[in-house]
Amino acid sequence: MTKHPFAVDPSAPRFGRRSAHAVAAPQDVAKIIARLQAATVPIIGSQPNALSRPSNQLIIPPRRRQLDRETGASADAARVIEAAAQLEATIFKKLDTEVISRLARGELALQLHGIVAETLSDHDLQMNQVEQRDLVTMLLNAMIGLGPLETLMSDDSITDVLVNGPENVYVERAGRLERTEVKFRDNAHVMDLAIRIANRMGRRIDETLPYVDARLPDGSRVNIITPPLALKGPTISIRKFSRRPITLDLMVQQGNLSAPMAALLSIAARSRLNILISGGTGAGKTTLLNALSQLIDPGERIITIEDAAELQLQQPHVVPLETRMVNIEGRGEVTIRDLVRNALRMRPDRIVLGEIRGGEALDMMQAMNTGHDGSLCTIHANKPRDALTRLEHMVCMAGVNLPTKVIRAQIASAVNLIVQVARMRDGVRRVTNVSELVGLEGDVVVMQDLFGFEYDDLADGKIQGRFVPSGNRPKFGSRAHHYGLEQALIATMNEAGR
Repeated sequence: MTKHPFAVDPSAPRFGRRSAHAVAAPQDVAKIIARLQAATVPIIGSQPNALSRPSNQLIIPPRRRQLDRETGASADAARVIEAAAQLEATIFKKLDTEVISRLARGELALQLHGIVAETLSDHDLQMNQVEQRDLVTMLLNAMIGLGPLETLMSDDSITDVLVNGPENVYVERAGRLERTEVKFRDNAHVMDLAIRIANRMGRRIDETLPYVDARLPDGSRVNIITPPLALKGPTISIRKFSRRPITLDLMVQQGNLSAPMAALLSIAARSRLNILISGGTGAGKTTLLNALSQLIDPGERIITIEDAAELQLQQPHVVPLETRMVNIEGRGEVTIRDLVRNALRMRPDRIVLGEIRGGEALDMMQAMNTGHDGSLCTIHANKPRDALTRLEHMVCMAGVNLPTKVIRAQIASAVNLIVQVARMRDGVRRVTNVSELVGLEGDVVVMQDLFGFEYDDLADGKIQGRFVPSGNRPKFGSRAHHYGLEQALIATMNEAGR
């Protein structure tokens, strides 16, 4: 019998020595067998190297057969699962996890394919090429992937994956939620995946710290919350990383905003206005922030600050910073406010803050008022005026006793534009307001709307409406003139008013 490159010597201890850097090495055979039995079987693409790269995989019910375009053979999901139940223990006994931890997915797939073929032969089991591929994919997903969620993560039409316990897995497509056929074995199976995700990113999740924000290697954002806080079992929420760069032009094509609105925002970003993007959860704040960030001059030094890094800036001089949670001893926490203060010492041309949540609001207002213009931030609020109120409250959270009028004066002089975004009933995310801050009158911050969205009707499940200009002239014309964009601004507003 041929000895494979990472088959271990029979006299050696099973699974070999564990590497301190092994991220997804199996912990014990029984767990992996149970996880594989519960995994959904994907159909692999027809390319010979399909196992070495992500592919669009389909969820199939038991006993359904799929024809392979290359070989003409078909795969039976139930047959593969039955074979896996008999063979996983034998296959995993042959693996050296010390070697596994150093292999890329493609290399591991090739090696694993050989061991699977050998094991099938030893047990006199016949499986065609497609079924062998599916079996190898099941093993890979359980060992180094996201198990049952792998099929969903490879589907580019899905924007969110939501695990509400072992039998309730939902996805969002085109702004609408739908339930999938994907299932986990039980709550322990979900918890096992949650722990592996957290460990990979150097985070911890257990009874003492039952929630965590993290990100996957592809950039997708993950939130995990477990019992006792989650009453029905571990819950995993994944906001997928978009592989397609989002631009303002693309957002116009998708109906997220109008062409004049996109032109105005482009001029504002190039004129180094401080822009606050406001909206609810899942409204598209980060997407718009990414689109606006592409208008930043490549020669500028940009510092990005986030809880879980998900911004996709394309400029060559970007320094991403990410917060850190407390360690097991309860020390070592680094907050957004700590990073904002440190960023001011890093000679930034622009500071991009993923989300304002607390006392860091004061530090950002001071930065915007002391030469760090062109900054971009997001905030949770339902209206532009609500965004100002929340910003004021967050400044107070910094623990500094300032009069209300002083706080509002800081905000009025720091923030130039508020862009309000919303996810509407038809699932489409739209820019509903572009508002400009023009100053302070008494104790009131004065704003004027430049654009808005007018709702007309709901027809065939789609909201009918239009983006309309307010007719107000932007007050930042002199600033646009400084950057040679005043005429473009005037032409934009004239075109919008026709």
